[in-house]
Amino acid sequence: MTFIRSGLAALTAMSIGCSAAFAAPITIKFAHVVAASGHPKGEAVAYFKQLVDERLAGKVALEVYPSGSLYGDDKVLEAMQLGDVQMAAPSLAKFERFTKAFQIFDLPFLFRDTAHAEAFQASDAGRSILSEMEKAGFVGLDYWSLGMKQLSANRPLVSPDDAKGLKFRVQPADIIEAQMKALGANPQVLAYAEAYNALQSGVVDGAENPWANIWSAKFYEVQDGITETNHGAMGYVLVTSSEFWDGLPDDIRAELRAIIDEVTLRERDLAASMNAGARDKIAAAGSTIRELTPDQRQAWVTAMKPVWDAFEDEIGADLIAAASAASPE
Repeated sequence: MTFIRSGLAALTAMSIGCSAAFAAPITIKFAHVVAASGHPKGEAVAYFKQLVDERLAGKVALEVYPSGSLYGDDKVLEAMQLGDVQMAAPSLAKFERFTKAFQIFDLPFLFRDTAHAEAFQASDAGRSILSEMEKAGFVGLDYWSLGMKQLSANRPLVSPDDAKGLKFRVQPADIIEAQMKALGANPQVLAYAEAYNALQSGVVDGAENPWANIWSAKFYEVQDGITETNHGAMGYVLVTSSEFWDGLPDDIRAELRAIIDEVTLRERDLAASMNAGARDKIAAAGSTIRELTPDQRQAWVTAMKPVWDAFEDEIGADLIAAASAASPE
């Protein structure tokens, strides 16, 4: 009887071992709206997949859906709550529905440059904004960068008055809409995938984008030129659902966390280099790039400053002060 019990135990252990060995890997569907290559986010996600395939082979299968092929940024968070997507990196403006603190990233002329924005994101105040999403069932894994925003239109933009009456494609964000209205322009909410055709057909007259977007989406082809305003820092939140993240085995979650830290550093380097390269390519393609004098830029700052006053109570004066004072190490 002892022999039989020992044999059954051995068979049971073998069965469990075989089941574990042949268990299906955990599937992570990662949806985003930009091209798979030629864009900082697209290439960062490709690098993420590469590292997952190398370090978690057989345990995790990362499926990437670029160019809005699965969900656009406007729908991906709802899909994540339903379990249809496990990871995404929507733009910062998409998260203000969960906490008004995210609006800080859209305040015009708050951040001097990308390094300033990243310093704030790395601070305690910046990290606390990510934690605000937990009550909505999301985990903010990290901030990714895209670069400083520039303005483009179908006519020259040098003075704020040049924007009056123009229709600008914008993301659905209250501050961005208010920013355009402060210029006397008309904000038009459109999905990123629709922007090129809208600019080409005249449905909208202009847009705001970092250099990498202007180049990769070819917006420069359908605009009079680009004005280098550097009026806002654009970026993303790498996000997953709390249910998915908390349900992962500890070892897999820890390895994914380590991979994400590595990919985030790569993404920021890519954003810096690709924006600089995109600017050069746009100039080489013959598009006009207008550089503002200090006085001309100050006119834009003055025109948009009322937006700060309108949203200070929602964002919080202390948070704005912390962002203003943030400094790269």
